[in-house]
Amino acid sequence: MKPYYHNQPHIHRGALAGLLVLLFPIFFPNLFSPLGHASPSIFSEWNTPKTRHVPLLKGALQRETSDLWSPLANQGWKPCVESKNTPVLPKKSPGYIQVFLDGGLNQQRMGICDAVAVAKILNATLVIPHFEVNPVWKDSSSFTEIFDVDHFINVLKDEISIVKELPKEYAWSTREYYATAIRATRIKTAPVHASSKWYLENVLPMLQSYGIAAIAPFSHRLAFDNVPVDIQRLRCKVNFQALVFVPHITALGEALISRLRYPPGKSGAADTEYLREITDEKDKQGAGKFVVLHLRFDKDMAAHSACDFGGGKAEKLALAKYRQVIWQGRVLNSQFTDEELRNQGRCPLTPEEIGLLLAALGFDNSTRLYLASHKVYGGEARISALRKLFPLMEDKKSLTSEEERSKIKGKASLLAAVDYYVSMQSDIFISASPGNMHNALVGHRTYENLKTIRPNMGLLGQLFLNKSMGWSDFQMAVLEGHKNRQGQIRLRKEKQSIYTYPAPDCMCQA
Repeated sequence: MKPYYHNQPHIHRGALAGLLVLLFPIFFPNLFSPLGHASPSIFSEWNTPKTRHVPLLKGALQRETSDLWSPLANQGWKPCVESKNTPVLPKKSPGYIQVFLDGGLNQQRMGICDAVAVAKILNATLVIPHFEVNPVWKDSSSFTEIFDVDHFINVLKDEISIVKELPKEYAWSTREYYATAIRATRIKTAPVHASSKWYLENVLPMLQSYGIAAIAPFSHRLAFDNVPVDIQRLRCKVNFQALVFVPHITALGEALISRLRYPPGKSGAADTEYLREITDEKDKQGAGKFVVLHLRFDKDMAAHSACDFGGGKAEKLALAKYRQVIWQGRVLNSQFTDEELRNQGRCPLTPEEIGLLLAALGFDNSTRLYLASHKVYGGEARISALRKLFPLMEDKKSLTSEEERSKIKGKASLLAAVDYYVSMQSDIFISASPGNMHNALVGHRTYENLKTIRPNMGLLGQLFLNKSMGWSDFQMAVLEGHKNRQGQIRLRKEKQSIYTYPAPDCMCQA
């Protein structure tokens, strides 16, 4: 099996690149789609990103190892999602609830949990949620293409009624129907984090009048506070028990996990660059173990953060143009300097920086590192420092054949589902920046008492700004700043999400 990555040709840096960036949007406007996405690699790979922390990188390459693989100790909490009262289905449903979910896989996942809760609040029948086509990833995958719908219905059968599709008399209630005009059966005014009372006062009358209510948009439309205990537990039951992936996703996930835990030896010269043999001594330290890194470093994220990532003037101009077209000046971060953003911990970690963090925490070059990520902005050049620190870094492409990936090819939600599955089975999980996948996995792994490292973004931003700091001081500061950020239970505070902080709503003290 050959690695998926290849060295990209070096492109000379200079003033010409900056001039071309300015002229391309003027003379070649069609290079931008209606959504403002540049054609692949038009701007971001002209100037190879520089290594920004050379002294630290040199120190990291000589790093000593430490044992990070021990599992979390029992923290005195256990999963607790069953209703306190015996679930009872209503004798008669007032009607059908439809929801239309935006976002990527993990935002939709949270929306599904909320939809079940709203249906329970209203004693209504839930229609399997409809997934909108994501405007960024252009993925049209449906609920049934991602999640095992029969398992979903069966786990919740004693809590609420769920149907895969509407009966014939309501077949007119489609996404297309609501897209063409104002409709009496569509709720467009659901507030963000609406209360249970709001649904009883505003949606229940519609159900009673028409027998159906379609709620769109439906992202983050149910509050986390002042919700009955049984409703909170139901949300967690959906998230942690009812939502499982379809068999072909779990099968591919299991194949990846097996190859990470039991990698083959060298099978020939062609394989030596992407799979290296580990000495017996180092193999004892982490035999069969692996860490998942969610490297959230795509162009969309880079532009929205408004930070400088070392790609020079060409990259700054390309990201500014992208930001202008996509968000039309609504990126508040662009009002601050890069130094101000980093001091506030508002800059996502680059692949180089997350590599230095992992090295400082004690992961050595024998660590089996699985990269859970969409396409990295800047390509192979951007992750070269990370690969130098962790030569055993793998991802879906390096571990599987094209035939094995055929069912998920080009489908961002299915690709994310595979990464989510592998992440839940890893010994350690770490994300390079906060986001929906980070939040979902932090919560799920907390529920399962699994080790999960949360980068201290404010501390790291300040450390990386200090250009005079040596490796020893950097490592000491990192270790001190992450002692209590490795999966320790944090109780949910007011307005925080139960999907990120499942205790105490979905967990009980043992």
